[in-house]
Amino acid sequence: MSSTKSSVSTASVVTDFKEITKMGLSLSVVFSSLAGYFLGAETISFTTLLLLAFGGYFMVGASNAYNQIIERDLDALMDRTKNRPIPAGRMTVNTAFIIATSFTILGLITLYVINPKTAMYGAISIFLYTSVYTPLKTKTSLSVFVGALPGAIPFMLGWVAARDSFGIEPGMLFAIQFFWQFPHFWSIGWFLHEDYKKGGFHMLPTGEPDKGTAVQIIMYSVWTVIASILPVFGFTGDLKLSIVGAILVFILGMVMLAYALKLFKLRTVKAAKQLMLSSVFYITLLQIIYVADKFLR
Repeated sequence: MSSTKSSVSTASVVTDFKEITKMGLSLSVVFSSLAGYFLGAETISFTTLLLLAFGGYFMVGASNAYNQIIERDLDALMDRTKNRPIPAGRMTVNTAFIIATSFTILGLITLYVINPKTAMYGAISIFLYTSVYTPLKTKTSLSVFVGALPGAIPFMLGWVAARDSFGIEPGMLFAIQFFWQFPHFWSIGWFLHEDYKKGGFHMLPTGEPDKGTAVQIIMYSVWTVIASILPVFGFTGDLKLSIVGAILVFILGMVMLAYALKLFKLRTVKAAKQLMLSSVFYITLLQIIYVADKFLR
């Protein structure tokens, strides 16, 4: 009996750890960082890959833990978040703070070992996410714009880790992921609008899941596609994309744009969820295509 209770307790601790650091989101961010590294690396260093993976996870996990500490009272009001470790009472604020602080220190040290610039951008990401984006969410929908800044850093961070420099190439990777976040997060804000209202969050540009919001989603979807195919024209330095790669990325973009247009036409929760899923497939497959294109070109 005691061994059963122990195993259940251990499983609960692991689950809460995964939730406080948002493991799924953190791993997707690590994926973006590694993709950026492969694009920037002239020779692959597996040591750097491991440091980037662990350092990236530490930094994102820390940001998510700080976020849940700050928003714990608001999380308790929303169906989507009320069962998170802190509002549900399974984890104390002190424990979450220890995790967040430990992850911040470990993340900065790990990324600094790669190079100081990588650590600097990691630190900027944590600061913007926790100290600017998080408090702005209950005040203005411009919080999504601010949140898109740290959200766009991971793809770029990988290139900086590989080259120890910032130029047009990581700037282009930043731009792609920056524009992409608007249709992605606004679609989430759309189908979770009623739940977000319970917490007092302002996530949609017009404040409502309406025609105006749908128009802006379409606009940023277009900008995402444009930014994503720019490297094919040869003026983004060492970041290049073949014609075949550009065509594949463009087709992906048209699929996402089609779902954005569908949301404009129907303006339903189902259409918003479909757009969100298509945006996830878009950025994931885009990064795979970019990396594959570099090594197969």
